[in-house]
This record gives sequence, structure tokens and C-alpha cells, in this order.
Amino acid sequence: MRMIFPWAAARARAHPVARADTVERRLRRYCAPVTAQVRALAGRHPRLADLAISFPALLFALAVPRVRFDPRPAIARVTAGDSLADVAGEARLALWLRKLPPEACVRPIPPLPDGALFRRRIVNHLPCSPKLAPVWLQAVADAAVWAHDGVAVWVARELVRDPHAKLEHLRAISLFAWFSGAPDTAAHAMMAQRWDGSMRFATALEAAREWLTRIELQVALGDGPIADMWLTPGHVGGFDFVALRTAADIAAEAAVMRNCLCTFGYRLAGNRSRLWSVQKDGQRVATLSIGKRYYDPLLNVVEVKAADNVDASREIWWAARQWLHRHDVPSLWDNRLPRPAPLDRAAWVSTWRPYWVAKRKIPDWLPLSPSWPAFDAVWRARV
Repeated sequence: MRMIFPWAAARARAHPVARADTVERRLRRYCAPVTAQVRALAGRHPRLADLAISFPALLFALAVPRVRFDPRPAIARVTAGDSLADVAGEARLALWLRKLPPEACVRPIPPLPDGALFRRRIVNHLPCSPKLAPVWLQAVADAAVWAHDGVAVWVARELVRDPHAKLEHLRAISLFAWFSGAPDTAAHAMMAQRWDGSMRFATALEAAREWLTRIELQVALGDGPIADMWLTPGHVGGFDFVALRTAADIAAEAAVMRNCLCTFGYRLAGNRSRLWSVQKDGQRVATLSIGKRYYDPLLNVVEVKAADNVDASREIWWAARQWLHRHDVPSLWDNRLPRPAPLDRAAWVSTWRPYWVAKRKIPDWLPLSPSWPAFDAVWRARV
């Protein structure tokens, strides 16, 4: 006959109570909008309640299922005592999510990468802060969808390093990172710098911004030259005034002069500006912007900048004004009023087609028809 010591009996009676207290504390940590759903499921069976301790994200995924996911088979497997790995497989829930706290679960959890290599990498960058956890989880999920597993691990690491990273630009960075690995595409060719996993978030953000600006210029102007440059090339005071007619011309000028010319796409397409290169003995010495200023009805020399956006010399300014006034300035603006700035559909489609094909879909934020709001949606996602 086995002897049962009094202290052992007391411990056995206390164990279910302690376990229930632990479950209750975990349930309190789920966010308020979903607490009732999570509690309702946990109350259906002790094994479901135990998920609050052993796998909080799985309990949440079964209580607040994503669209087109039926949780009933997975719930049945939990109550039958199947392993967590088997139930997670049934629910298509990444097993590494087991390590996340209840605070991470604020919205239905989408399918996430769960390969062996991804698991080994992602667990090194789990958030320590419960407050950061939901933002971190959504960013990892978004990066995996918009780009690939490598970007998902990268943003996981960068968010732990800098919880205040500008995630409204993650879509743009993800697109930039995806095309960085697509060397045979037109979009890749427009990159001054490629994404790689060693980048800091701010560096990747700046590179993505420059890349999208270059694409915006290409899509604004298309592959052809600007038909009407308003003025004719000339030579004044030892300086040559050379038309920048195409997106490639402007990009080349911007690269040499290290300036922001690629941001002029909207103004060029909308008939608000024209750009000229000022050269001396075949060398670029300044970049010239022609347009209207405020309420002046005539064309003006709006801006003349040397390399690195340094103010050009008086000599160059004077030559530019003399060159402009060799034209019939009063008649130049009559038929050149600003107009809506259309985008070149062929350039837009050829730029993004490789991404659409690879992802097997055309996202609503990157539609088939080009528009300026679509560019804004790429750059600044609402998160």
C-alpha cells in the first residue's frame, strides 16, 4: 500500500488552483476588444484554457480566426490532446509564435513563414516589450507578404533595435528590397543602391525614397522626350544651355550634380517646369529650372544650382537670364498653361509587371492603372 504524505496531498489539491490562477492572469493580458472571445473559448475545455500559458497566439487564433479559416477541426484536436505542433499545423499557425506574449495578439493572425531556417533566425529578434509585440508581429507579417522572408527577419531585427522606426514606409522598403533581388528588371536598373540585410532601417528608407523618386520621374515622362522645351538650346557668355528632355537625361544630370532633379516628375508632366543643363567646355557646371514664379505672367529663371545644390555664381545667373531673354518671352506662356499631370501607363506597367507576376496578384495598393495617389499609397501605407 502506497503511503501518501499530507504535504503531497495538499500540493496536489493546490496545483489546479495555482494553474487556474496562472491561466486567469494570462487571459487578462489579451487586449480588451478580444478578451470576451478568448475567454469564451478558454472556458469550453481545460486544454483550451491551458493554451493561454503554453501557446497564447494559438488560443487567440482559434478564438479570433482569420478570414476563410474554420477553427473547429483545430479546436477538436486540442481537446483530444494532440500535440501543439500538430494543432498549429492544422491552424496554419507558425510554431515560433508560441514564444510571443498575449499582448501581441490584437488582430487575426495571417499565415507567416515557418521554415526551419526562418524559425532559427526570427527567435533571435523577438520583442521584449509587450507594448511593441503587436506592432512587431504585424510588421513581420507585412514584410513577408510584400517582400520575402529575408525582409521579414530584417524588420524584426530593426524594430527591436529601433521601436520608433517609420513603419508607414515599410511597404516602400519592402518593394525596394524585392526589386533589389530582381536584377533583370527595369526597376532594378533605376537603383543607386540595393537593399541588403545589413542595412539599418533609416538607410533602407532613404535608398527606397530615392529609388521611388526615380521611378516616379520615369512614369511621369515615359520613354519619349519632352516635346516642347519652351526654349531653344543656346550659347551665352561661354556657357552652353542643353535641354534635359528625357527621364534618362534628368537622372544622369542628377547623378553628376548630386541634386534632387528626379523629384521634378510631377512638375514636368504638369507643364510647370523645364530643366536645362548649363555646361562649360563640355562639363556640367549648373542645373537650371525654368518656370513661373508666383503671380508673374512671364517665364522666369526659377533656380540655378551648382553641384550639391550650391548656389550658382552670378556669372552663370547672368548668362541664364541673357539666354532666356533672347526668346520672345511674352508669347511663351500663352499655350503652355499648367495642366493635369498624367502618368505614362506603359512605363507604369512595365515597371511593376515582374512584381505582379511573381506575387500572382495585382495588389489594391499597386493597381494596374497609374495615378499619383497610387504612388502615395506605395510610399506611405496606413498602418
